[in-house]
Amino acid sequence: MAVFTEVGFDEADALVQRLGLGPLSALRGIEGGIENTNYFASTASGEFVLTLFERLGPQQLPYYLCLMKHLASRGIPVPEPVADPAIEPPGGHALSIPANAPCEFLHQVAGKPAALVQRLAGKSELAPTAAHCAELGRLLARMHQAASDFPRIQPNLRGLAWWNDTAPVVLPYLEAPQATLLKRELAYQNHTAESSTYAALPRGPVHADLFRDNAMFATEGDSPHLTGVFDFYFAGTDTWLFDLAVCLNDWAIDLPTGRHDPVRADALLAAYATVRPLTGAERALLPAMLRAAALRFWISRLWDFHLPREASMLKAHDPTHFERVLRERSRAPADLFSSCTALGEPQAA
Repeated sequence: MAVFTEVGFDEADALVQRLGLGPLSALRGIEGGIENTNYFASTASGEFVLTLFERLGPQQLPYYLCLMKHLASRGIPVPEPVADPAIEPPGGHALSIPANAPCEFLHQVAGKPAALVQRLAGKSELAPTAAHCAELGRLLARMHQAASDFPRIQPNLRGLAWWNDTAPVVLPYLEAPQATLLKRELAYQNHTAESSTYAALPRGPVHADLFRDNAMFATEGDSPHLTGVFDFYFAGTDTWLFDLAVCLNDWAIDLPTGRHDPVRADALLAAYATVRPLTGAERALLPAMLRAAALRFWISRLWDFHLPREASMLKAHDPTHFERVLRERSRAPADLFSSCTALGEPQAA
């Protein structure tokens, strides 16, 4: 959500006018994040977020935008993308749509592929309580169920293959103990991915980046209410357990130390399980996937930190945070969640 590409007011106004939402009354760059250019856009029709994609191309983007539309149509509170009325949606089954077929949700601004989505109400809770975690757990499970029949398939582009490709690039920047940790954990994750237990994990579209700053809350009485989740541009087809582990590694840890917070973790897991109980394979591999999720973000933050791109308002995340999380997850007992009643009864695979 840094600003890599400057967008002129007139060009943004032309887009919202073409989409039948204009005129544009305000345009403001959004600070934070490191992947795409984002602006808040105020129009006569409401509040929107304009995103210019700096790394992703037209072949990958329809997956994310159509997934958001699919989830919104199933009642999941996500930013609904705005379609260009001049583009006719492709007919037929989504799996048969050619990769180069026009996407009605994909636009072009300042020479970059772009999307305009509805802006969610509420605000992010950066110090979540158990109640916030329970809200997140329920919605995550609902999202997995709602996406289970989404017909498009696209691999998680920041999955194991990307870790294997990127690790050699960041290794020269590490001290010896860090390099040893990274190589040892990568070998462990490759071994885990070859197991029959891993093959049995349920899978489908996942958000893969659902940190606390990618969710919005409002307060109803004394209770928080999750008003929506956003930033689906790391989504892909992967195991639902990996998605859950990403959330636990952010929502249910102590940020300064990276240590497991059992109260918040239990709240998130218990709420998730009320909608979709974990299978036996998922219970068995939860500790391994917590390590996998920590490794993924340690590698990506090392990459962004040591090989940055130029951008206005760019703030790279500290990679040592997920190094701490990975060390904590690696040294934690293997049965960290094995006796956790929050998991509920196992679900048949």
